[in-house]
Amino acid sequence: MDAIAETFDRRIRAGWLLLGFALGGFLDGIVLHQILQWHHLLSGLADPAGSNLRFQIMADGLFHLFMYVLAVAGAVLLVAARAAGARPGTTTEILRVALVGFGVWHIFDAVLFHWLLGLHRIKMNSDMPLAWDMAWLVIFGIVPLLMVVVLPNRGGPARGASAALTSIVLLAGLAAGAGPLFNGAANSVIVFRGGMEPATMMRAIQVADARLKWVDGSGTVWAVDRVSWRGLVILYVRGALVVSTTPIIAGCLAWTDPAGASPDFRSLRAIPDSL
Repeated sequence: MDAIAETFDRRIRAGWLLLGFALGGFLDGIVLHQILQWHHLLSGLADPAGSNLRFQIMADGLFHLFMYVLAVAGAVLLVAARAAGARPGTTTEILRVALVGFGVWHIFDAVLFHWLLGLHRIKMNSDMPLAWDMAWLVIFGIVPLLMVVVLPNRGGPARGASAALTSIVLLAGLAAGAGPLFNGAANSVIVFRGGMEPATMMRAIQVADARLKWVDGSGTVWAVDRVSWRGLVILYVRGALVVSTTPIIAGCLAWTDPAGASPDFRSLRAIPDSL
């Protein structure tokens, strides 16, 4: 890393570190929180927070927002350095610094969040959570750092590599909020404002011509058959904070599995159609 420090402007070095770190966070969030749903950011908390779906979704959303802020900050540093005439670096230099950031995120996550604070484990419902933690740490934490050492040196500017890597990181942040475009959900998950009466929420669902499937223990997170565009408008007018099948803005909620495969859905309870 000393050689990199001597050849890189500090803003470029910091920018690529931030982008690599953010990409590591996006990989965890999109793959583990959303697609596989093995855990949420705060799955390890004791009840009632640990089983509160509304709270878990909010925490995941804030996590993705923080990672996106880091990614944008890294991009801003890179643009500022280039505007000042700093050397952009070679492909190898860029990849080395970005891989350091990517690997450091996974080491930080494992040591602090998994083991010291116990906020979550890689696979919450596993009989051997440490084995999953170690496997993920080695593959996505240790291996990227080893790659820093073995990457061959290549000279010349790396404008194409810079643009590609920056685009991947920023698009990963957008993908975290684009669940309705990718997960093909047959259901819509609705978060209503706190303090609403159950009858009022149920009436909103009925007016939206949606069929109720379940509601979580807090009484403010409801799952229904996938609603129409008209239904989306009605739900928002009648008190919904967010509906999962709303493009882009639905964020982590759009990936929620109504089947409750994850242990973090243990508070869900079925609601009869006659309610």
